[in-house]
Amino acid sequence: MTTYASYTDVEKRLGRTFDNTEKEICNTLLERAALEIDSYNDRASADAKKSVSVEAVARAMNETADVPMGASQGSMSAMGYSQSWTMPNGGSVGSVYLSKADKRLLGVGNSINASNPLSFITRASV
Repeated sequence: MTTYASYTDVEKRLGRTFDNTEKEICNTLLERAALEIDSYNDRASADAKKSVSVEAVARAMNETADVPMGASQGSMSAMGYSQSWTMPNGGSVGSVYLSKADKRLLGVGNSINASNPLSFITRASV
């Protein structure tokens, strides 16, 4: 399966070396990232695809941090042992997802378009 980055690229991004299990997980996530990227824009530049792959997989592999990577809001308590995190994209800790910045880098994102679904009908066919 096609990938746009390697596990060594993700290691560099996270600043650590992976063990064999993490390498396997990373390679699987890189394959998933390639599918996500191609579903948005398979004609994006190679550099954009690599950058987005690395960032998406780094988010997924960094889930063991005290604060989940990608959390948009969080709270902690002390003696009551309470934690609460709000995650964008429907709770995407540990999974590959593309952020708004990733989508912009791929050349897609917040564009507003309109089209007439009946535009293909010509006056002569009516």
